[in-house]
Order: sequence, then structure tokens, then C-alpha cells
Amino acid sequence: MAGGENRRIMEMQFEAMQEEHGVRKDGDTKKPKPSNHRSENSRKIAALYEDAAEYEEELEAFEKELEIINNNKLSDILDSLVKSTPEYDGDYAVELKAVLEASWTQKVDVDKTHPKEELELIKNLAFNDVIEKLNEEDVREILVKRWEMLVAIKKEHVADERAEMKLRGMKPDHIRKVYRNYHGLDD
Repeated sequence: MAGGENRRIMEMQFEAMQEEHGVRKDGDTKKPKPSNHRSENSRKIAALYEDAAEYEEELEAFEKELEIINNNKLSDILDSLVKSTPEYDGDYAVELKAVLEASWTQKVDVDKTHPKEELELIKNLAFNDVIEKLNEEDVREILVKRWEMLVAIKKEHVADERAEMKLRGMKPDHIRKVYRNYHGLDD
């Protein structure tokens, strides 16, 4: 019966080891692993990703706006933009009109492909009134090009930030993960 006694001793040693390492018999751990997401070191690492995170947020907003511009009738773009981003504190009507005015100034003064009267319409009318009087394809092309350019710029900014992290010998994906954990933005 020495074999049974050895077995019992081994079981008791195993139970002692489980208890020592915080393992219950049902497989759950007794002590939760302490989180270091809010540690000082995590704060320093997360700070390295602040600019990239801001660019990523802006990129996401521009991509959403571009999708709205591409997927809506021209007359519905302004309302769709306003409804989709209620937290936005800018004025889409003013911004869209400014984009049209700048592009049409180029077309009238530099390219000389459009009449000056169209530029005067843009300057004197609200955005929704202007789009009814201008060529829809031209207006959509201008808006799409503008937002595609903004998306490209933000992608470049994000890539630059990530490249700078790599130059410092850091892993951008790890820094992003620490940033998201630190700020409670788990993927």
C-alpha cells in the first residue's frame, strides 16, 4: 500500500502548488492578474501615439464623409453629412460652399473652362441652391477629389507617425495597443 500513500502525498503536493499559484480546483484563478494599463510606463508609451491616434480619428471621419458624398444624391449630401456627424461643431454648408468656390475660381480664372457667372452664383447662393444650377458631375467631381485628397493626406500623416516610431526602434502596433488599453478603447 505504499503506492497509495505516495499517490496521496503527490496529490497533496499538487494541491499545495495549485494553492500557491492561485489555481482553484475548478480551473479559475484565485487572484486576478493585476492590470498595468494605467501605470506610469503605459502613460508614457501611450503618449507616443497621441498624434497618430488623432490622425487616425480624422482619417476615419474623412472616409465616412467621402462615403456619404459618393453614396448620396448631390441634393442630399449636406443633410446626410449633418445627420451622420451630430458631434461635428463645424458648418458643412459653409465648408462645401468654400470648396466649390475655390475650385470654381480655379476653373474660371486659371483654366478658363467655365463662365464667370457660375462663380458669381456660387458666391451669392447657399450650397443647396448652387448645386441645382451647376453641372452635377462637375460639383460631385470637385467634392470627391477634395475628400480623396484629405483621406490621402491623413493616411500619409499616420504612415509618417508610424515610421517615426519604427525609427526610434519601437513597434507601432504595440504602442497603439498600449494607447488603446490606456484610454479604454479596446478593439
